[in-house]
Amino acid sequence: MFSNPIASYQQIDTESDIRGADPHRLIVLLFDGAESALHRAQACFENNDNVGKSEAILKAVDIILMGLSSSLNVEEGGDLALNLKALYDYMVSRLIHANIHKDAAAVREVQGLLGEISGAWREMGQNLKQTGGQSPEQPA
Repeated sequence: MFSNPIASYQQIDTESDIRGADPHRLIVLLFDGAESALHRAQACFENNDNVGKSEAILKAVDIILMGLSSSLNVEEGGDLALNLKALYDYMVSRLIHANIHKDAAAVREVQGLLGEISGAWREMGQNLKQTGGQSPEQPA
């Protein structure tokens, strides 16, 4: 029934995590997915696996465009949301370049950018937990 029981379990575990996640956690899961895909792309570069590299890069592009970028509220998010959207668009263009030109350095560049945004997002989540989900200036 299952060709790979471990992969099936991981899929079920991920789906359960997504269904029970708050909006902040969902974004963390998107970052995790994109970072994992980019890590896989780097491994494929090292192994000269062009098909695997392309699949991993395209997965990261999909997560960045359809997940991270599309979740931005540019109307209410102001300059921050617009700047993040521009940065996500830049990352996608670098990944397309990396895929076409077999440029591992471009993937590393995107990994660095994504890692910085992911780290800031995770830190913000920790700060929200410490303040009980309220911004620091709101009374507890």
